[in-house]
Amino acid sequence: MKQEETTKYQGRLLLFYILLGMMITTLLVGVGYRQLVETDEFSTRVKKQNHRRIVTPAPRGNIFDREGRLLVGNKPKFSAVVYLSDSGVREAFRREYRTLRDGFIEREEKYNVGRLQKEARANVIQTYLDDVNRMLGTDEHVNVEKVSAHLNYNPLLPFPIIQDLTREEFAILLESLPIESPVQVYVSNQRNYPYESTASHTLGYVSSTVLTPDSQLPGDDLTTFSEKGTFGRSGVEKQFDDILQGEMGTEIWIVDPYGFQVESTERQYPVKGKDIQLSLDIDVQIAAEDAFKTYDEATETEGEQVGAAVMLDVNSLEVLAMVSKPDYDLNDTTPFISTETYEEMKRDGGLQNRAIQGLYPPGSPFKLVTSTAALKANTVTADTVHYCPGYFKHVSGRIQYCWKRSGHQEEILWEGIRDSCNVYFYETGLETGVDNISREAIYMGLANKTGIDLPHETGYMIIPTKEWKKERIGQGWYHGDTTNLAIGQGFTRVTPLQMAVFIAGVARNEIVTKPSILRLSPAEVEQRPPPKPTGLTPEQHQILVKGMVGSATLGSSRNIRVPGLSIAAKTGTAEVAKDGGKIELAWIVAFAPVENPKVALAVVIEGQILNQNFFGGAHAAPVAHAMLQAYVEKNPDLLDVPPTASVAHP
Repeated sequence: MKQEETTKYQGRLLLFYILLGMMITTLLVGVGYRQLVETDEFSTRVKKQNHRRIVTPAPRGNIFDREGRLLVGNKPKFSAVVYLSDSGVREAFRREYRTLRDGFIEREEKYNVGRLQKEARANVIQTYLDDVNRMLGTDEHVNVEKVSAHLNYNPLLPFPIIQDLTREEFAILLESLPIESPVQVYVSNQRNYPYESTASHTLGYVSSTVLTPDSQLPGDDLTTFSEKGTFGRSGVEKQFDDILQGEMGTEIWIVDPYGFQVESTERQYPVKGKDIQLSLDIDVQIAAEDAFKTYDEATETEGEQVGAAVMLDVNSLEVLAMVSKPDYDLNDTTPFISTETYEEMKRDGGLQNRAIQGLYPPGSPFKLVTSTAALKANTVTADTVHYCPGYFKHVSGRIQYCWKRSGHQEEILWEGIRDSCNVYFYETGLETGVDNISREAIYMGLANKTGIDLPHETGYMIIPTKEWKKERIGQGWYHGDTTNLAIGQGFTRVTPLQMAVFIAGVARNEIVTKPSILRLSPAEVEQRPPPKPTGLTPEQHQILVKGMVGSATLGSSRNIRVPGLSIAAKTGTAEVAKDGGKIELAWIVAFAPVENPKVALAVVIEGQILNQNFFGGAHAAPVAHAMLQAYVEKNPDLLDVPPTASVAHP
């Protein structure tokens, strides 16, 4: 009996030990799981609760012209700030709040806690600002709502009490403020445009905003406070924003229960954006813009013509100059554009980059398109004669006049180009037909964007066809539409950049496209889109060149002449309806030197007075002259190269 009881007891004891072992094992597994698995999750929760991330933008990259001259850079922006995480500041907040609260209690008045906290914080910061005011002799005041918003949304960032300090003010504060003071001077970056309004539309401007932190920065799961950075709003600043931006910096802080900094645990400094080099030549750009200036002797006032100008390198299609007037001082856009400045820019038309967004009837330079279409269609040859009595009478009885009312008499094609004879091209246009002319213009790229590496190039250019008119206007095509098309009038609309690219193609006897605002390496030039043939024989092409040289030497383009430089040019005047009258546009296109073309250009000047006579030779040619003069001053080897005998004496 005793043995049986002993056996039972031992069995029960064994079972107890087994159960105890299982319980201990389960406990150890649980503890191990928590130690090994849940610790990371718990640490993450703790880190999210007491860690914060501050993200700082990188300085933007610089922008240089083709010779390495700085067009856009950065300059220091000085501010006086209060570091809100300073223990003295926080204690001052609490002390001021108690003082204000006790006053209400003593007066037995009701008070709003949130409003009282706002007032207390603003009072404290005003106290610090008063100290700065005494040092600088200023009288700045704190905005209560701005203080409150900053503390609610950006408590880890310093609060600016005075921005845009001068260097003198910065030096005074740097010398006067104690090291331990919560008020310190703060240096950030601000965009700087040393040439002010020069090339403003091409360079573009930036806007200030809180940028989205880069995804590769550490601490992306933490509550983040970002300092304001900038992004490209227009022009080159916008087009190459990703390159210019750089890499953001970050700093991770342990914070107290109130959300203020205690200790920095990790820091990654921002990396400045990459620099870019443009194709612009600032000397040519300045010369072109200066040529837009006017002076009224009667009123002794300075003014500025409205319009655009573009100069291209014929071989690389790099943009050497791009002008759009009116413009604006880029420094007025940074760190932000005031409402007043923006409204002024909008009212004056300064927001539009006319070189790539302005749509104009091309006028007489389009006669080169008509000539090409006619030569390819065999409706004219080098010897085709048309008689100009000063007008052209349609079969309907309608009369269209030549600009020279006395007429040009008999002319052949190159003479018609030289003298810009409307009647010659009325007849040539009717013989060639709208289909051939429009097809040629479209083939030359005048109906499409050029593909320049700038934002907001318009795509609304018009090369009219019979189908286009029927669809858009609901009318058939008339002979008068064809004669208007033949001389670059009527419905046709193109940009100055398109005309510059077109004339570069005329210089090369090729169809070219995709100009570049960046300085290209020889390898990059080789990788450009291959040109297309114009379809003109060298002899036919020479007819166009001969007419243009004649225009530059003896015709309406002669104001473009630069001594010693052979130039091929074509002026024109176009009309647009406005307010019951008309505004005239002055055009000139050109390339030089004639035998070995290096540059091509297009200039358009907008008349500003209704029904005022406006001529390409008088208003656009002087701008083109200034551009070529500036170019050859830097390239004197191009001078004293006379035209060939076939084009020297038209």
